Amino acid sequence: MEMIAIVVTVCSLAQPDQCEDQRLVYELQGSLKQCVMNAQPYIAQWIGDHPKLTVRSYHCEYPHTKTKA
Repeated sequence: MEMIAIVVTVCSLAQPDQCEDQRLVYELQGSLKQCVMNAQPYIAQWIGDHPKLTVRSYHCEYPHTKTKA
């Protein structure tokens, strides 16, 4: 298994122009494209725990590299 990060750009509901990246790191046996296709449940769980934020975009990357999908 390899570590992979879902990088989620989230914005405040109260101030939509205030955005930041959050990294959700987990183990995945697959490619970056597979990560992108399977990321939504992880993002949904995270956003459920952070109801004052909304997701603007996301991508997957290997931690400590610039390779992303």
